Order: sequence, then C-alpha cells, then structure tokens
Amino acid sequence: MNRRILVIIIIGITILVWLLILNQTKTIKVEKDTEEKITHQKPEIMEKKEIETKRIKIVTLYDNYQVDPKLETGWGFSCLIRRSPKGEGEPNILFDTGADSPTLLSNMEKLEIKPEEIDIMVLSHIHGDHVDGLEGFLEKNGKVKVYIPASFPNSIREKIKSFGGAYIDTSTSAEISNNVHSTEELGTWIKEQSLIVKTEKGIVVITGCAHPGIVNIIKKAKEIFPKEGVYLVLGGFHLSGTSDIELKNIINDFRKLDVQKVAPCHCSGDRCRELFKEEYKENFIENGVGKIIEI
Repeated sequence: MNRRILVIIIIGITILVWLLILNQTKTIKVEKDTEEKITHQKPEIMEKKEIETKRIKIVTLYDNYQVDPKLETGWGFSCLIRRSPKGEGEPNILFDTGADSPTLLSNMEKLEIKPEEIDIMVLSHIHGDHVDGLEGFLEKNGKVKVYIPASFPNSIREKIKSFGGAYIDTSTSAEISNNVHSTEELGTWIKEQSLIVKTEKGIVVITGCAHPGIVNIIKKAKEIFPKEGVYLVLGGFHLSGTSDIELKNIINDFRKLDVQKVAPCHCSGDRCRELFKEEYKENFIENGVGKIIEI
C-alpha cells in the first residue's frame, strides 16, 4: 500500500511541475508579444508627432488683395509663419508689419492671433508699407526679437530698443531659427532681405516687395539650400506695370528653377497674377489678406 501511495505522489509532483513550466512559458510569450506590440507602436507615434510638429501655416495678415471679406485691406504686406500653437515649440515669425498697426492688429484679432504669440519679427526693407506697423505692434509685444537689414537707419533700432525689444542686423544670410533663413541684403538702391523656410515639401520663399528681382531672390534661396526644391514662392513680386513679354520671360524662369507653386500678392500687379494663373493653373494660389496656406 505504501509503495502505491509513493507512486501516486511522484506522479502528482510530476504533473504539478509540468503545469508550472507550461504556465511560465505562456507568461513569457505574453510578455514578449506585449513588448513587441509596444516596440512596433513607438515609431508610429513618434513619426506622427514629428509630422505634426513640422507642419506650418503661413497666414497673410496685411495686403491690398482680399481673401477673407471680414478682414481689412491696405497697401502693404505682412504675413505670419505659424509653426506652433499659442507660441509653444518652434518660434512663430512675423514677416513685415504692413503700412499701419491698427489694420494689422485688427486683422490679427479677428483671426484670433495674439501679438504675444509671436517670438520673432523679420523686416524686409525700409519702405513704409512694410515697416510702419512696427511701433503699434511693439506696444503690444515689446519682447519680440527683430531681424533688420544692416542698411536700416538707426531710428528703427532706437524704436525697437525703446520698447524693450532686441534687434539683429543682417547683411549676410542669417539663420533666423531652425530651418528658417534670411537671404541676406540684396539689391543696390533698395536693400531688401527675403525669408526662406525649409519644409518637408521643399523651400518656401517669402518676399516683401522683391525689389532686387524676384528671380534673383529665388536663385539666392537655392544657393542657400542647394539640395532642396522650391515648393512655393509668395509675397510681393514687384511686377506691376511690367509688359507681358517680360512677365512671360519671368514665368519661364520660374519653370526653369522648378518652382512648384506661386502665391503673388501686394505689388505683383493684376496682369502678373493673371499670367501666373494661366501658367500654373491649380498650383496658383490666390493670395491676399486672410489667406492661410498650410504646408
């Protein structure tokens, strides 16, 4: 009898050990599967977050052409390069200030853009239709960092300092922030800088009035980013009153430079916009105050 009991005990222990080993194997498999699931999810989440971070909006805040009927027009130009909501993350950049601050600030308010959300300002050239909104803006946000062409008069520097702001003179190409550069001061009689924004789709060239020549500005942008294509050129092209022959030659130069999209406004001229629209068709963007371009 004792021998039979001993055999039963041994068999019971053997079964118990086998069950424990089986359970441990299942636990390891579940942990491994869970680990693999988490490991595979992380890149997707990071990739999505990275894409969201890189998306930018370019908002035309001041222009003589109108896209949004609730906004005011005026002869001049200003746009916002909005790279993060509520001023968080990558700095938001205001390019030019238009001809007066009441119109600029009113349009910003209607678009629910607060002056304090703007971290950096870049001024293209000294003409009033691009810088006369400066003082009124500084009254709302005196902490902004302002990039100005080195040829600017000292009165502009003193004005910026009087509101507690900081200015940076640019004569050569400057890195404004991550993936954003100025062209440098171009031109002879009228010195002007433009802005270049590197995006996943290529570079975006933003011009105030393009006094040095819009094609020259694009060529300079390509020198600074030689490996990037030109996704978009927007702003003032300074082609009002230019003959059709000259306009078509310029449009041909755009094609040679592989410019994908265009969004002329301000001083570009009606005929310029008509001919660019004929050539670029769905890649022509009707630009004016209130236009929002998401990239």
